Amino acid sequence: MRTALLADVHSNLEALQACLAHARREGADRFAFLGDLVGYGADPLACLDTIEGLVGEGALAVAGNHDTACLGGHLDTMSLPARDAIYWTRERLGPRQRDFLAGLPLTVAEDDRLFAHASADRPEAWTYITGVREAEQALDATAARIVFVGHVHHPQLYFTTPGGALRAFAPVPGVAMPLSDFRRWLVIVGSAGQPRDGNPAACYALHDAAAGTLTHYRVPYDARAAANKILEAGLPERLAWRLIRGE
Repeated sequence: MRTALLADVHSNLEALQACLAHARREGADRFAFLGDLVGYGADPLACLDTIEGLVGEGALAVAGNHDTACLGGHLDTMSLPARDAIYWTRERLGPRQRDFLAGLPLTVAEDDRLFAHASADRPEAWTYITGVREAEQALDATAARIVFVGHVHHPQLYFTTPGGALRAFAPVPGVAMPLSDFRRWLVIVGSAGQPRDGNPAACYALHDAAAGTLTHYRVPYDARAAANKILEAGLPERLAWRLIRGE
């Protein structure tokens, strides 16, 4: 089974479509969406329609903090541009989209894998995994051998050493990484819809369960078209420019 993992789509239809097409060419059998399907971007309805259709075909999906915020959740920790986008998105969601978002779980466990938006340690707290300490807390909170998350908008891997210590590794796009059965792994898949690592290309990862490998990919897409939609919608300019700059 080859599972394409997409996180932080953030209502970016152009990036979503580019990642889905690329993953299918790479032989993906199914998709997993790791939260923050909406927020920031200008195409929440089209993105949710696409993702909901894939969930109906067997895809996995979990909720992110922007998804819950669009249903009326707290915005206290969000930036002003993020809040503006949440208010804008709330006004456009219909009953079907709200029901879909409301039905998303915080985590999904499958065999030796766990799928979440943020940390497995109190997933409702939306903890950012920005270093070894947070990664250790996430792995300590679950028995899963592999944990897949998003939330921080850049790709990263954490793995256990034979002595039990945790190490970080920056994946190389397009290079398959063997996920040894003798280690535990925490995989941050990067952001499909709003990369923040200085590379504006959309990011997703492909997990090949049979081969025991994980490959991160960067997918160029029409970021300027997505940015123009944000400006035309009257959303904050910063949300448009960060797509162009990947920041």
